[in-house]
Amino acid sequence: MRDYYTLKINWPAGIVSPASLQNVLTLAYKAHVRTVRFGARQQLLMTVHYEDMRFLEKDLKQQAIAYEVNTEQFPNIISSYCGEEVFRTGAWLHESEYHTVLDQFDYQPRLKVNLSDSNQSFTPFFTGNLNFIASPEPHFWFLYIRPKQTNTLFRWPELIYTNDIGRLAKAVEEAMLDQGYRDESSLYPAVTDGQSFITQRATQEVELPEFSLPYYEGFNRYGQRSWLGLYRRDEEFSIQFLLDVCALCLKTRIGELCVTPWKSLIIKGIEEKGRAGWSYILGKHNINVRHAANELAWQTEDHSDEGTALKKYILGYFEKQDTRTFGLCFGIQTRPKSEVFGSVLIRRRPLFQIGQLALFSLYDIYYTENFNPNSRVYRRFEKGLFKVHLPNQLNRLCRKFNAGRSEEKREIDRVETEKSEQTSLNEYVVHQCPHCFTMYDAQYGDERQGIPAGTTFDNLPGDYVCPTCDAPKCEMCEVVLEAV
Repeated sequence: MRDYYTLKINWPAGIVSPASLQNVLTLAYKAHVRTVRFGARQQLLMTVHYEDMRFLEKDLKQQAIAYEVNTEQFPNIISSYCGEEVFRTGAWLHESEYHTVLDQFDYQPRLKVNLSDSNQSFTPFFTGNLNFIASPEPHFWFLYIRPKQTNTLFRWPELIYTNDIGRLAKAVEEAMLDQGYRDESSLYPAVTDGQSFITQRATQEVELPEFSLPYYEGFNRYGQRSWLGLYRRDEEFSIQFLLDVCALCLKTRIGELCVTPWKSLIIKGIEEKGRAGWSYILGKHNINVRHAANELAWQTEDHSDEGTALKKYILGYFEKQDTRTFGLCFGIQTRPKSEVFGSVLIRRRPLFQIGQLALFSLYDIYYTENFNPNSRVYRRFEKGLFKVHLPNQLNRLCRKFNAGRSEEKREIDRVETEKSEQTSLNEYVVHQCPHCFTMYDAQYGDERQGIPAGTTFDNLPGDYVCPTCDAPKCEMCEVVLEAV
């Protein structure tokens, strides 16, 4: 009999109410669990001693809380909801649309389901078996299917209406798992025979955005409120700390907590008057924030102490070498059938293996096409490395990436210079909000937000928002006006 078991609780789309989390954590603490983790599919994970497991299971069943022990029969639905509002760039996909989709899943999916805003790069697009991605057409979604245990990806021939996602997902799952249809040509007629869905013809592929991982930790302002991102270096969160988080959320009427695929927690909707309470909790539990950005851009497998230790080892080398990793994210794979998200992938494999016993380890380094972690095309950079050689080769790969970005920048600068030389002297540039059409003109600044006249758009602070509708700076568009 094993001494410890891994218990998993799914929170669809990574959303959980403070009261629900408080309830689960209270039961876990009663069963002598003191720390928990969040998984890459936005689920709650905890390690429970076998003597306490039967009592915890009894309590969970009494309260009708679904869970799994040492299995992955029902993968969690993951989504980009955790970045909604704070990192949002989509035109029509909002929190209400996510909830509309989630309400349709009145069953536990056996396939991995991903729900993604097509304009974000915070959460992965294609790590699921059924990958729904918002299309430019309002309330319609692309569907990309990846059969289990394959790297084959194909697009559903139609865009799916928001209100039909749950029903279609269930029909596709039954066709794939129960009836054995897995390929593109046979799956579509098997699903659509005898039932209809609201669709539009899909005439193009989804356009992948350039990858840029937003800084997801610490206090950050958006509009008139703030959000707080919480990351733990060892991935473990104290139950006592999280119980205090839940209590403060309930006190300040924050209705949701969001788990991210980066195994962190985001708390939105913090009012300015509540900031002191959050600072007190962080200090009480000695929670550090504002880690280096390159430390946040890593993903390891769930419950992988080896992966966490290897991450720490490589980061120590990067710190000494002052390695630039901006624009990259890293995944560490220590188990052959696991999946991690990264533009650079480190895979461990045994040098020798006797039965299930692996002797000595080698590491292979891969990077994705265009260094976009959502690409399914991997290119090998180095193979058969010992651990001691791994950091230096990763440093070489980072330099290769940065050299390529520098070349792209020179080309863009050249094109922009030619463009500016062609601009009439009777024209000048402003930036306009696409939602409410408010303009930012550098010659006037923005007195309401303390921006003095003469401040160029590029020199505006990163958290600048439209003074009318609070749209972020990144969404404002360049507009050329004729000088009067």
